Formats: sequence, structure tokens, C-alpha cells
Amino acid sequence: MATKSAAASPQSKMLLNRKLPPSLPRVAQEAALLLDLKAVSRLVPPGQEIVSEGRRCGAVFLIIEGVAIRYRILRDGQRQILSFLLPGDFAGVTSCRFDSALYSIKTLTHATIAPIPLARLIGLFDSHPQLAAMLFWSFACDKAILGEHLITVGRQSAVERVAHLLLELLSRLQLVGLADERSYRLPLTQELIGDALGLSIPYVNRVLHQLRDAGLVSIKDQLVVIENLEELSTLADFEHAYLRPQSIGDFITEHADHQRGAGRGINGAAAPATSRLEPAAATAPNGHPAGLAAAMTQRKNRR
Repeated sequence: MATKSAAASPQSKMLLNRKLPPSLPRVAQEAALLLDLKAVSRLVPPGQEIVSEGRRCGAVFLIIEGVAIRYRILRDGQRQILSFLLPGDFAGVTSCRFDSALYSIKTLTHATIAPIPLARLIGLFDSHPQLAAMLFWSFACDKAILGEHLITVGRQSAVERVAHLLLELLSRLQLVGLADERSYRLPLTQELIGDALGLSIPYVNRVLHQLRDAGLVSIKDQLVVIENLEELSTLADFEHAYLRPQSIGDFITEHADHQRGAGRGINGAAAPATSRLEPAAATAPNGHPAGLAAAMTQRKNRR
């Protein structure tokens, strides 16, 4: 009788012959090549759990293709989505640090994933320290996204939350070549939006109608179109700087330049390093944004 693994072998061979997606972030590309992750990659159907809350997780999973969500089911059965995982993201990093996984991770679409045992990941500090530094630097970016979500859910209105989420997904998908200037395809249901933002499905429905009627957003057949990028960004108070951190390569180069400059200083005193991070967001220009964004901005100013 043919085993499940034997039946899957043609898929595995096909996967090995495929090239990694060219839009995969550099650190993910290098990790996949160095660790030969294509050899252990597997195809996963939509709706399959990669990590299960409460169970031991001893590996980190590189999302090579597809989209997944990280979430927790509460006692009353409600689901809270913590993040959307896109190609190039590493899933399960937090879960590996505890006796059992704190959150579950499930695929939204057909996906290609590659497990990396935690022991092998840590071993990179000895064998390939530069790649190890790049990997753990990229893990820190996830914290910036979670911090932004906390601010959004804690302090923004329902309309602002939905607008912010749609813009964040646009920016993140653009970085991996899965979105054009103003649109992307994603099975983004009202339930998913509500579970990510702490809103009921009827409330999400009303907000989406409000955004559509204002000529800002349309969602149909899994195609999300940002009709007015500027006004929606103003409405959501969206700044994408947290999605574009300084690369560790730039940081190392800057630090080396700083050290060389410090050697020429008096008594070796180093001058303050000039940050190459993006500058702080500029103040809003004079005048008032139009339409829905104007109403939301004026309401916030009256608080």
C-alpha cells in the first residue's frame, strides 16, 4: 500500500526543481540557499495549522509562498488574529521560546513552507554569524508591526483601523512583489478583518460600505483596490516607516565608518553617529483633507 509520503513524492520533486520566488527578501533567500530549505519544503493547503497553540514547537517555519495568519482562540470561542504572515516571513519564532506554543498559525492560501529546527538556527551563530545576525535582525521587525497594531486597535476608530490594515497589507505585499501601486489579491473576508481588528462582522460590513461610498476602497472577488491612496493614508494616519527598517548591512557599514572616524578623534572619543533611518514623519501640510478623511481628522482634533 502506498504511503502518504510516497504519494507526495512527485510534488516534492516538483518543488525541488522550482526556483525560489525572486521577490523573496534577501535574508530569506540566503537562509533558504545556505540551509538547503528547498529540500525540506512542503506544500500546504489552505486552512492547515502549521503551529498549534499549547503544543511544543521546536522549529521556525519560513513562508516561501502563500499567506498565513497567527492567532489565538479565546475561551468564549472568539478568534484574535495577531498578524498576517507573507512570503519571506518566519513563523513560530515566539513559540519556540516557550514550553508550548502561545499562538496558532494557519494557512489562508496554498502555501510553501520550510521548517528550520531551532537548534540549527542557533547553530548559525557559530557557522554563519552574519546570516544569523540578519535573521534575528529581521525577527525584530515583527515587533514593530505588533506595536503598530496595538496602537491602531487601542486608539483608532473602526474606520481608521480598517483603512490602516488595508494600507499595511498593500505596503507589505508590494515589498514581496505581490501588489501593484494600488491593489492586491487576498482572500480577505469580513470575518478576517473583524478578527484582526476586534470588530464584529456587521460593523466591518458597515465600515467597508462607508469606505466604498466615499470612493476610497473597493473589495470584490478577493481583489482589494485602494481607490484614493492619499486620502485613505490621511484618514488612517498611516506611515509606512515601521515596515521599512534600516538593513543590518547599512547598520554594520555605518558602525564601521563611525569607528574609523572615532579613531581620528581626541582621546578616541567618538562623534555621534548619523542615523540613516527614515526621518520622522513631517507635519501635515496646511489645508484640510477632503471627504471622509477630513471628517475623521476634524473629529480627532476636537478630542
